[in-house]
This record gives sequence, C-alpha cells and structure tokens, in this order.
Amino acid sequence: MRLDKVEVVSREIQPRNVMLVMDTTYFKGCFGLMVFRDVIEKENVLWKYVKYETIAHYQEGISVLKDKDFNILGITADGRRGIFKAFEGTPVQMCHFHQKQIVRRYITSNPNLEASIELKEIVGRLTKTDKESFEGWLDGWFSKWRNFLNEKTVNLETGQKFFTHRRLRSAYNSLKSNLPHLYTYLKYLDLGMPNTTNSLDGFFCHLKSKVNIHRGLRIDRKKKIIEELLSQKSS
Repeated sequence: MRLDKVEVVSREIQPRNVMLVMDTTYFKGCFGLMVFRDVIEKENVLWKYVKYETIAHYQEGISVLKDKDFNILGITADGRRGIFKAFEGTPVQMCHFHQKQIVRRYITSNPNLEASIELKEIVGRLTKTDKESFEGWLDGWFSKWRNFLNEKTVNLETGQKFFTHRRLRSAYNSLKSNLPHLYTYLKYLDLGMPNTTNSLDGFFCHLKSKVNIHRGLRIDRKKKIIEELLSQKSS
C-alpha cells in the first residue's frame, strides 16, 4: 500500500510559554488519543495513545513538556475527578461545555421537575456571567430547594432510606464542587485562557473526518495518518 511508503516527518516544536487545552478522544475499537494543544499558536505540542484517560497520563504529559522547557501558563480541561488537585499551583479552567454536559446527564435536556428546570436555566447563564453572579444564583437556588433536595424515600423491602432526588443533587454538587475552577479564565484574559476545550474538540472532529475516509485501515496505518495531521500547525 502506498501509505506504507510514506514517512511521517516529525516537526520540531520549540519550547515556549503555552496555554494548554488537553483532552482525550477515542477511535472505536482501537485506542484513545490524548492531546495537549497550545491555543496561543493553535499547535498540538504533545500527544500519546492511551487505553483509558487517566489523571496519571495527563500528569506524565505535563511533566514531559516541562522537561522540554515548556512554561505552562494555564490548562483548560474537562474536569475529570482529581484533575484540579493534580495540577495545584497551575491555573486550571473547567471546560464550560463539559460542565453543561455533566448537568445534562443528571437532569436531562428537558427536565420535568421545577427545581431541575430552574437549575437548567442557571446553568444556561454559565458562559455569560462572572463567578460572583453565578455563585449567587446557585446559592439562591439551593436555599429555595434545600428541603426538596433533602427528601428521602424508604425502600420498603430493606427499610433503608435514600435521597429521593439523587440525580438532581448530583447535578448541584457537580456545580458546587467545580465552581472554584469555572471562572479561572476571567483572571487570565490577557493570557488568552479559553473557557472551553472547543479548540481541541474542533480538531478532533477534523481529525476523525479525515481518518474515516479511509475505512478499514490497519491500526499502524491509521496512526500514520493521525500523526501526520497532529503534527500540522493550524492556520
């Protein structure tokens, strides 16, 4: 196959100050691809193939970049559990898109409960306001619905009690837990910290559309195409 004769030439990436977006995408039935992208230069500065997305993999990637003399100005990520603690000392922004997805998974896109409808409306303002305003709306919502959230149901078979509105509680707890990192980007506007991982998400869509043209490729050939596209600098 002609692709086997093509040699992917690695482009040297110069160490510098970088504002990173990092995330992982999966190629069904094959592997995961973790990418560290500099949003200032719109350039992928590091990538690795993984079976699963883990905090340890992200830590390893950041360590590699630091060892290569990259200065990490900040990181925008999907808010995976433990990620904020893993990078204490570095400004970290929780992706607003991923936060909305988390809430949507818990309360759905079309909630029926009045409390869920109101919480969805508050989350809809996430990208259009500041931390103080958002926190005020969230605290006001909690004060209004505190008793509702604390309602419990008894399992008639076991006699055990559990929270009646567990998914709604989880949605609220996610917002409250991530709140300290939802507006980091507003502190670093001069550095260009993004509030979403959209730069990388868009690249992943582009990457997969190119790879999917060549269906049925062996994994090594698929990786060759991926690595060629990863090494190209965006216009």
